[in-house]
Amino acid sequence: MMPLRFFQCILVAFLSSTCCEAFTTTPPKMGLVSSVKRIRDSILNRERSRQDLKIGIAGFYDRSSKLWEEVWGEHMHHGYYIPEDRTDHQQAQVDLIDEVLKWADVTSAKKVVDVGCGIGGSSRHIVRKFAGSSAEGITLSPYQANRGNELAKEQGLEASANFQVADALEMPFDDNSFDLVWSLESGEHMPDKPQFVNELFRVATPGGRIIIVTWCHRDLEQGETSLTKKEIKLLNAINRAYYLPQWCSVQDYVDLLEQQGATDIKREDWSYIIAPFWKAVIRSSLNLRSLLGLLKSGFSTQRGAYAMLLMLRGFDKGLIKFGLLTCTKPSKK
Repeated sequence: MMPLRFFQCILVAFLSSTCCEAFTTTPPKMGLVSSVKRIRDSILNRERSRQDLKIGIAGFYDRSSKLWEEVWGEHMHHGYYIPEDRTDHQQAQVDLIDEVLKWADVTSAKKVVDVGCGIGGSSRHIVRKFAGSSAEGITLSPYQANRGNELAKEQGLEASANFQVADALEMPFDDNSFDLVWSLESGEHMPDKPQFVNELFRVATPGGRIIIVTWCHRDLEQGETSLTKKEIKLLNAINRAYYLPQWCSVQDYVDLLEQQGATDIKREDWSYIIAPFWKAVIRSSLNLRSLLGLLKSGFSTQRGAYAMLLMLRGFDKGLIKFGLLTCTKPSKK
């Protein structure tokens, strides 16, 4: 039996090579100095600027979203694996939405904002779940916004679910607009976590519910002032490959929520609940085309394969956590 890590390499090669074939984008022309700088920064795992992150994230999801939908459907997030041996993977993704809502004690909603909406799977599911509700989804990816609106129209939901290109750190919505603020697996992309939380609170109605589901690093132990050098090095390598900024802990988010005056703050670690999803994704990539893609792939693809190994190493060591947070925006006095 071939080792699991070999299959993980194949998976990333498959995704990267196929996405590049499915979407052709013309990269900006770079001079010799720019090219050398880019290679140096990649080798040294240097942090990208906020603007570089925006461009990189948009391009990544423009290229990869069509393939993901073809293989896994409209939900671009992990599944809920209780029991852990379930094999209905797309339903597991839907169940994750329902279980998070249940965990956060959300039984109704009127106006929802989906921050980092992908192609809108969560938004459309929520407006179907809560009769009379409406949802606005935002993403940095033009492809995702367009596809989200196409699917809404196909499913007869164009009047209740709308998607647009926008920055989660500068949302194009009025204050106090949404009674449910939903962010599922997008917080890890935010380069300014305080501003991210501030925007979530700004657009929430007084008494509205805020839900953040995101990858975080472990909480610091008593007496620690930072992660270890080895842990920081590991996360920096992951960041460079996947267009991520610096990570924070679930406790860091709790602190930010408290600074906003949030009430009913609740947190939980669901790392063990979503863990089987990766094995399912890996099994879906086991074919000859995947292996050939790995062999012929360039530096970016090979770095992506290596970064997945790093991600899984961080998960196994307890460094990387799948964190849930929810709270209520204080009502006006």
